[in-house]
Amino acid sequence: MTPAATTLAAAATGHGFLSPTGVEIAFLLVGLATLGAAVVTVTTKQLVHAALWLVVALGGIAVEYLLLTAEFIAWVQVLIYLGSVVVLLLFGLMLTKAPIGRSPDADSNNRWVALGVALVAAAALVWVVVDAFRTTWIDLDGPVQGSTKVTGEILFQHWVLPFEALSVLLLAALIGAIVLSRRDAAAGSEDTTKGQQR
Repeated sequence: MTPAATTLAAAATGHGFLSPTGVEIAFLLVGLATLGAAVVTVTTKQLVHAALWLVVALGGIAVEYLLLTAEFIAWVQVLIYLGSVVVLLLFGLMLTKAPIGRSPDADSNNRWVALGVALVAAAALVWVVVDAFRTTWIDLDGPVQGSTKVTGEILFQHWVLPFEALSVLLLAALIGAIVLSRRDAAAGSEDTTKGQQR
């Protein structure tokens, strides 16, 4: 019997590809809930509700990282995306005085075009990831892939520029929200002054 056949037989008898464990079932259920939250995020007509559903979707991704034993990435997801990006989004919505209720003008009636673009982007992403990692194998005897040491080395050796670019982008979004809110406040005070003069 060849080593490959021995490996396949062991996988079939143990907790292998065809017999899901509790972690795999939890991973699938959390993934479905996260996908549902993401769909609601882009289909709701209430901006604040969209931001809150985004919290659920990003929290689900953090849980997926925990199930993959990548604790450091999970906490980075919580701290950066849930703690910074969503707070910045809500802060921008409040500063720009976005409507709290339903916003019919938030729908551009291009849902089919958006769905087509989303499907093409998802197919391209899956193809790129599968093609890039087709021959990649995880060394189980080496350091844990989700450990802080390995992630920190990869992050600060190869991903420093995108990480800093994201920081600048978030800062620009915050400054833009403040400028828009001050412009609206200045226009409102001018209208009040003109009304009082009349």
